[in-house]
Amino acid sequence: MGTPRPPTGGPGPTTPSTVPSPHEPARGATLAILGAKIYPAPDVPPIERGTILIQGDRIVAVGDAGPTPPDTHVLAGEGLVVTAGFWNAHLHFTERKWRNAARAPADVLEAQLKDLATSRGFATVVDTGSDPRTTLALRRRIATRAVVGPRIYTSGPSVFPPHGIPYYVRDSLPFWLRPWVPQPRSPRAAQRFTERNLAHGADLLKLFTGSYVARGEILPMPEEIARAAADVAHAHGRLVFCHPSNLEGTRIALRAGVDVLAHPPDTTDGVDEAVLREMVARQMAMIPTLKMFGSTVTSNASYLDPIYEVVRRFHALGGALLFGTDVGYMTDYATDDEFTALTRAGIPPLEILRMLTTAPAERFGVADVTGRIAPGMRADLTLLEGDPTEEVLAFARVRATIGSGRILYSRP
Repeated sequence: MGTPRPPTGGPGPTTPSTVPSPHEPARGATLAILGAKIYPAPDVPPIERGTILIQGDRIVAVGDAGPTPPDTHVLAGEGLVVTAGFWNAHLHFTERKWRNAARAPADVLEAQLKDLATSRGFATVVDTGSDPRTTLALRRRIATRAVVGPRIYTSGPSVFPPHGIPYYVRDSLPFWLRPWVPQPRSPRAAQRFTERNLAHGADLLKLFTGSYVARGEILPMPEEIARAAADVAHAHGRLVFCHPSNLEGTRIALRAGVDVLAHPPDTTDGVDEAVLREMVARQMAMIPTLKMFGSTVTSNASYLDPIYEVVRRFHALGGALLFGTDVGYMTDYATDDEFTALTRAGIPPLEILRMLTTAPAERFGVADVTGRIAPGMRADLTLLEGDPTEEVLAFARVRATIGSGRILYSRP
């Protein structure tokens, strides 16, 4: 979700595997985490008391690292759990406070980024709909080390069906801005927008294959428009996310070749086992965003329970889940309720860890660089005050977040 604004000029194309590092450490800097419990990956046994040695932006040793080199910055890990750096695969930079990202004081932006992301353990975030003038400016400032923050992937503006701006977006837009919101009326128009958006610096494409144009009224995106846009994104090696809303939006996503559902369909009528099996067979991933539904739509169990069941069944069938919260659209940034909701949907802690680490790294094609703790991997790490396999809310108790060997957030 989120409010788009018209795209303007930006940097040249970047792919998910070549997004600039936002926080390269000083050359030769060494950092060590001593005595922590380490989860190298969800499918690897933990190291009960180990050391992680970081040189520059890379992990150079894990486990018994031997003597700590002189002039090493040491983080005491006793009583802490270390995982690979978390990803939030669904958020937005659409709140008014981000609009001056190109010129706002660094300390102001860093405080906002801590609140939104790094204090929650997120070393990498995926913006799924924003004004590129805002998000690309923010990313440039992080990349040049002018601002400390997470690695950012962005979709640029979301793409809606013709005359299909969602009512909750439309109602917040000034009238003069509405014609600029992407609503391609033909496959060719969808192709032109996607080419331009990627050239401006977008890393992925976000479609609304089903759009709530009024409460209870969903307008589907014409399949040929969705497919035309997705084909261009795929030709450039980019992922395609979508907001499906219902069965028809999900079927359009399947036929268009969408890679990730940014939400499960929340109007779940007809989303049965056969549909979920087809999603799994086509290797489509899903971001549950369960807290968002309960916080911004309704807490009524008759609405929420079917969504939980879709997530539960999709996971049971082998479907890939990614962690995301839709913060930025949702103004409550806390993650604990999302972890509780995932547990209620039957997702065990190590699978939640997969959603936060290896699953998004694999989906974005960077699993050889990040998502695991191993020598040679980029030093993206999250330090927790507790073991989430024993208490799932430990995922929300973040002591520190490290990105490319640089401390992005640390709580005394």
